[in-house]
Amino acid sequence: MRRIAIAVVAPTLSFSLAACGALGGSGSSSDASPTKGNDLTVGLLLPETANTRYEKFDYPIIKEKVAALTRHQGKVEYANADADAGRQAGQMQRMIDNKVDVILLDAVDSHAIADMVQKAKDAAIPVIAYDRLSEGPIDAYISFDNELVGEVQGRSLLEALGSGVDKTDKIVMINGSPTDPNAKQFKDGALSQLGPKVTISKSYDTKDWKPENAEANMAQAIAELGKDNIVAVYSANDGMAGGVIKALKAAEVTDLPFITGQDAELDAVQRIVTGEQYMSVYKSYPTEAETAAQMAVAKVQGKDIQFDSLTRDRVSSPTHKNIPAQLVSVVALTKNNIKDTVIDDVFYKVADICTAKYREACVAIGLLK
Repeated sequence: MRRIAIAVVAPTLSFSLAACGALGGSGSSSDASPTKGNDLTVGLLLPETANTRYEKFDYPIIKEKVAALTRHQGKVEYANADADAGRQAGQMQRMIDNKVDVILLDAVDSHAIADMVQKAKDAAIPVIAYDRLSEGPIDAYISFDNELVGEVQGRSLLEALGSGVDKTDKIVMINGSPTDPNAKQFKDGALSQLGPKVTISKSYDTKDWKPENAEANMAQAIAELGKDNIVAVYSANDGMAGGVIKALKAAEVTDLPFITGQDAELDAVQRIVTGEQYMSVYKSYPTEAETAAQMAVAKVQGKDIQFDSLTRDRVSSPTHKNIPAQLVSVVALTKNNIKDTVIDDVFYKVADICTAKYREACVAIGLLK
């Protein structure tokens, strides 16, 4: 059984749903315990709208899955904090006051929300940390293997740079928000790969993950390092990669450095097709969201065997240890495997990616004939 301390660097192992037995443990709503039937409410708190995944994938998938698991009797009460920790605390308080049956929490600020997690606990409402590990007495956690994400990004940059890379090459790191514990995991994973091989010339923790803040950070790095002296940029996600590219183009950089990302956003996939962005990290949001819905319903309905089969990992936050968890693995997305990942998984259609603007580039890499 795997144990990971989220607050510190930890060894990362590859993980699959099949290995943890989760794929065989979905059960059916017909065996719900007398504790709670299908007429249940799942509170869903998501952190922001700058990343398109939350509105496009997470919320609708969770809503649909909860309905399917409860014969369309269960519902989802949804709120998005738009990167405001105080707003999210108020949203969570309203869910507690409304006596939802369980809360899926993707925290804006994992430390600041701890008191609200305790309030939910006091009200006998289970809290499952979703995508980001919150502090406080949470009941379970589901996310992607975050250090592995950083490792994949770091390895990809080294592969792009090739055998000629040395300590004199200038690398810039555009990391995620300091209030998001995932950002530290991504950073630690990336540094485990990059640290021994290259020198990080500039590193920034980007407030609220906002692309405009990443753009400002990158502009500062260009001013200090020189526009033609940066060989690679570690960007923790795709939104910020877009900001990085804007800053480089504003500085009239024509030969863009290798740039990473994460989330396989459509804009990023199109940038990968054209070569503006080197890679992203593809994460199966349907897997994460559907499993979170299964965990929430199983917890409320007292299906302990199913819940345990979905949470065979263990993680620790700064406040609590040995939290039941599931960590989902990830894939490096480059122009060489777009078809084998986001297309084959029906994440996007070829037509979504290969619009008129990108047709020629799509033909060049074999997405279109």
